[in-house]
Amino acid sequence: MSIESLALQGKQNKNMAEAIPSKIFNIRKQTIKECLSDFKNIEHKQEFVTNVHGIEFINDSKSTNVNSTWFAFKNMTRPVIWIAGGQDKNTNYFMLKDVVKEKVKAIVYIGIDNRKLHDAFADKVEFIINTKSIAEAVSFAYYLGKSGDVVLLSPACASFNLFKDYEDRGRQFKQIVRNL
Repeated sequence: MSIESLALQGKQNKNMAEAIPSKIFNIRKQTIKECLSDFKNIEHKQEFVTNVHGIEFINDSKSTNVNSTWFAFKNMTRPVIWIAGGQDKNTNYFMLKDVVKEKVKAIVYIGIDNRKLHDAFADKVEFIINTKSIAEAVSFAYYLGKSGDVVLLSPACASFNLFKDYEDRGRQFKQIVRNL
C-alpha cells in the first residue's frame, strides 16, 4: 500500500499501521488496506483542507511546538509555504532550521511578535512576510504559491494572542481557504 493512499499521513503512521495488526491478529492485507484508506484523520493535525489551482492547503494548527511542526515538514514532498507564529512559548527553533532550509520556499508569520522566528529563519528562506491575521496570512500564502506547492499552517507556537485556541485558529484557516 502506498503512503499516498493512507488517510492518516506520515511515514511513522504507515510503519505502525503495517506492522501491528497483521502480526498480532493475522489479518488479511486487503482488510488492513481498506481500513487505513477510510480512516478519518483528527481535525487540525496534518488535515488536508483543499486544493486551489494546484496549491494544496494543509491545516496542522494542532502543531503548537517545534517537534510537531518538524514531523509535519518531514511528511512534505513538495515546496512549502509555511504559515507559522503566534505566541512564543520560549521555544528554541534550532531543530527546524535544516528542514526549513530544505523544504520551505516562503514563510508567512501570523501574530504580534515573531522576532525569535525571524532570528531563526531569516537566512534560511528568501521570502518572509509578517501578517496580523489568519485571513491576511492565507491571502499572502496563496499569492506566493504556484501549482505543485503546499501551504502548511503548522505554527510551532501557541494561538492565544489571536485566537481562543488551536481549534479556533484551524477552523478559521479552513474557512478562509475554502473561500479562496
